[in-house]
Amino acid sequence: MPNYKKSEGNTAFFKKHGELIAAVISGILIAAGFLIPSLSTFFFIPAFLIGGFYKAKEGLTELVQNKKLSVEILMIMAAVGSVIIGFWAEGAILIFIFALSGALETYAMNKSQKELSSLVKLQPDMAVLVTDDGEKIVPVADLKIGDIISVRPGERIPVDGMIEEGHSSVDEAAISGESVPIGKRQGDKVFAGTVNINGVLTVTVLKEQKDTLFQRIIELVEAAKNEKSPTQQFIERFEGTYVRIVLIVFVLMLFLPHYIFGWDWRETLYRALVLLVVASPCALVASIMPATLSAIASSAKKGILVKGGNHLEMLAGLKAIAFDKTGTLTKGKHEVADVIVREDMDEAHFLQAAASIERLSTHPLASAIVRYSEDKNITLLPVDNLDDFPGQGVAAFVNGKEWKLGKASFVSGNPDPFFSKKAAQFEKEGKSIIFAGYDNQLAGIITFKDVIRDEAKETVKKIKELGLHTIMITGDGAGAASAIAKEAELDFFLANTLPEEKLVEIKKLRDAYGPVAMTGDGINDAPALATADIGIAMGGGTDIALETADVVLMKNDLKRIPEAIARSQKMNRIIKQNITLSIAVILVLVASNFLQIVNLPLGVIGHEGSTLIVILNGLRMLKD
Repeated sequence: MPNYKKSEGNTAFFKKHGELIAAVISGILIAAGFLIPSLSTFFFIPAFLIGGFYKAKEGLTELVQNKKLSVEILMIMAAVGSVIIGFWAEGAILIFIFALSGALETYAMNKSQKELSSLVKLQPDMAVLVTDDGEKIVPVADLKIGDIISVRPGERIPVDGMIEEGHSSVDEAAISGESVPIGKRQGDKVFAGTVNINGVLTVTVLKEQKDTLFQRIIELVEAAKNEKSPTQQFIERFEGTYVRIVLIVFVLMLFLPHYIFGWDWRETLYRALVLLVVASPCALVASIMPATLSAIASSAKKGILVKGGNHLEMLAGLKAIAFDKTGTLTKGKHEVADVIVREDMDEAHFLQAAASIERLSTHPLASAIVRYSEDKNITLLPVDNLDDFPGQGVAAFVNGKEWKLGKASFVSGNPDPFFSKKAAQFEKEGKSIIFAGYDNQLAGIITFKDVIRDEAKETVKKIKELGLHTIMITGDGAGAASAIAKEAELDFFLANTLPEEKLVEIKKLRDAYGPVAMTGDGINDAPALATADIGIAMGGGTDIALETADVVLMKNDLKRIPEAIARSQKMNRIIKQNITLSIAVILVLVASNFLQIVNLPLGVIGHEGSTLIVILNGLRMLKD
């Protein structure tokens, strides 16, 4: 059994990386042929067979199954043609270069296929069904509308439903992107994929698994990633047209020059085979791959992970960039912003009581109070009779007094005009607020804000200088969104957007401005990341955001976005130079072949020389 598993693992590895391995082996054999000229044929033959296997199979499969001609067919014919007229080395090199570029392309595509795995894992497979005979564990797929399930603390809620019994705080970051857990009680709705934090909930199923909001996110990501870009469609059409033109000209050259120009049959065949060599798109292929790989490598050194050359190329054409708020423009970590106490209350004493109570809570805002107090070297006190009231607040005894923290109505039944006015002001600024007091009287308020990243404002400024529009799309409320958008100096913002709505807004932005990028870090951003022309994820984000995005900022550094755009613009200039040169060389060589000026060795030198030039030009992207 162990040997079987090992063999199975090796088979899977070779299946995944076989094309790259074959290209490398082919290259080694070609090198050996040059090092040992007397045995060159011995090395070149397996180099042909090994290096050309995958591309020949791909081209023939496309031809037989889809009746489509591809560049793979042309390259194989060009390589075989060079062998027929005695130039084994040139044919082997053509095979190797094309095989290597195809292997690297296949490797990048395989990496992108993992994008849904981490998302699917967040959706529970099993649920605790409550029946008249007690509880039993059943597959989530078997749940029906109206079933009753139980969700314990720390578990993910398996379906969309409504709370029948219990109360708890629920982390809905997977759906809304909101970093603060929301208090839930009887009658409130809960969503699949969200996390029940601290209470047992009895939930009535409102939707079957296939119809949940979370499942919809999965489907949106999958659908968006399967859509082909206009550029990709154009390249596919161009490939078929190019191959057909070359093959038609090749067939005509097999006999027309004999009758029109009086060439003998040997010369006619020779010129037709030379045409296959000089017209092969080796330089065209090399025009893009070295430049893009160099750009990707140099970007990676700067902490910019680009998942393919097409994504890097598209960065230069962006007209707008949309940002998520929490965890993207902001640090995703709430900090205490203001502490306001009544005149007869000592601020240190107020914070001591509040932090002593919140020390026992797992709520993110509670942690912020504790950190703030510790920074001020405030000693925390013992707490008695702590009681949690989900959606309202917490109560406990400190030094014999019952303190309450939470909503104003929970802390005190007597409205305080001073604190009400202050609270209204802070809410307009987008800050979260906790009231605190004892003896049914408000003693003070504590405000919190999600702190903007240090580099956010500078990044937005540089992006605007590049001529792009900047927008924030967030699931947070308008108050918090407005404050961050103003601080970052964005063009405008969209608040209270669910995942499906973010996707729609991205499409609207594309219609209004042109190619658009989406920058985010959460599960709820995944559909928008997949739908945007370029998806940019923060390196510290969720797995699905990282897998779905086309570009990942590994160090969560927003400044890398304008840098990536500039790098893309440079790469596109180099690619245009390479394409212009390669096409010009092909045209000159083809014309010279018709005029019987160029022979095969000179044609190969011109063809391979142009290939070498475009490769070296592409490698300039390795420089900063």
